[in-house]
Amino acid sequence: MSPKLGSIKDGQSITADWNGLEGSIEGVRVREVKNVIKTNGDVLCEVFRRDWFADELVVDQVFQVAMNGRSVSAWHMHRSTTDRLFISRGLMRIVLYDGRDSSPTYRKVSEFRFGGMRPALLCVPPGVWHGVQNLSTEPAILLNLVDSAYAYADPDHWRLPEDTDQIPYRFAR
Repeated sequence: MSPKLGSIKDGQSITADWNGLEGSIEGVRVREVKNVIKTNGDVLCEVFRRDWFADELVVDQVFQVAMNGRSVSAWHMHRSTTDRLFISRGLMRIVLYDGRDSSPTYRKVSEFRFGGMRPALLCVPPGVWHGVQNLSTEPAILLNLVDSAYAYADPDHWRLPEDTDQIPYRFAR
């Protein structure tokens, strides 16, 4: 049977061993973790372990962001701070854009979908723009485990509007 006129064939989205094809940006690291169902039915999920990545980065501050259904928070970047993002409730899209002109992946866009069903810790290095979108109509919670605590008087936090022309990505609503 031939496809209907005007239809588009899906491309590959995962490998045979169920790894995603999101593409990588230099310095971005992902650690997928598993939910452990306890004997009483409770679920345990590790959020962070120092031995997951071969680096000396510390965790200097942990904060959470509660996002309303379908909301978007974009675009953010740090010059010296590393973000470690973990979705503890809900389902979110995390989009990265490499704005570092000296990077081999300069101007590359990567998209991830993580949450309670697919927990992972995503490390975003300095200079990489990122935006997050709650994909559900229910509230979602994002944890951020930064290596440098927020400096109230002089924040290492840079922003662009969600619809900027400087990043070749648009969040679907």
